[in-house]
Amino acid sequence: MSAKFAAVLTAALASCTTAGDRPAPEGDLRPAQVAWAQQCEDFDDWDKPGPPFRVYGQTFYVGTCGITSLLVAGEDGHVLIDSGTDAGAEAVLANIRALGFDPRDVETILMSHEHFDHVGGMDRLQKATGATIVATPAAAAVLRSGRPSPDDPQAGSEHPPFAPVEGPITALQSLGPVRFSGAAFTAIDTPGHTIGATSWSWRACEVGGRCATIVYADSMNPISDDSYRFSDHPALVAAFREGIASVAAADCDIVLAPHPGAVDLRKRLSGEKPLLDPGGCKAYADGVALRLNARLAKERNGG
Repeated sequence: MSAKFAAVLTAALASCTTAGDRPAPEGDLRPAQVAWAQQCEDFDDWDKPGPPFRVYGQTFYVGTCGITSLLVAGEDGHVLIDSGTDAGAEAVLANIRALGFDPRDVETILMSHEHFDHVGGMDRLQKATGATIVATPAAAAVLRSGRPSPDDPQAGSEHPPFAPVEGPITALQSLGPVRFSGAAFTAIDTPGHTIGATSWSWRACEVGGRCATIVYADSMNPISDDSYRFSDHPALVAAFREGIASVAAADCDIVLAPHPGAVDLRKRLSGEKPLLDPGGCKAYADGVALRLNARLAKERNGG
């Protein structure tokens, strides 16, 4: 680790404490985590600012109270996952700066799924950072148009358009292990909520050497507009189930999601539930499977 990056990282870690706080043991709750839990509510407003905090190792939460955005800091450049809405992207940039990082050091922007509440600020973030966006071909098409795909289960819903991405987008052609800015990630195909949805996992290590695998599991919620029936799209349902199985089987110490309330993040940060939970991904996937089965049963019964 270079002296320059070590100094920036040390400053970022220091910003996640308050005066008089002693450093928390590795893996324990930090003051900034507790502050976020106190300021934010479950399923809070998408654009409500919340304080940034370190999740684990060099992974930081820089999103709003209602929408997750993650910064994975690295010596060779940073990786950012999800932008939030266009307004939320301003909060993301402010949180990156509050940690002491320079947004221009963000080299790669990844995404979960192509809905405006998670990617509506991609163009703004790309222009502020100069980063390359990486997305599945289906998601990349939505980023370019600023509108949901006609194949999206929620295409008929009132999803407002967002600013189309004008800068470079690299298509994620293969899933599995990939590297960005020198860091190793695993791309997990999880279509269902949208066609181009992707989940991500990576290792995060504390200064003392302890490591944990973080899984950023996509929303994977089987909801749609009034005219869409999942049972009319068996190939998508099959891919949906494969994605659920992949998340359930993933090496997973910390599970995060595009909507923090979906994984009880506030409770995990306030100590009501453990942040490190090896069963978290399976529990999340099991919940998705139950909702998908219930949706398909409702359709079979004419609902």
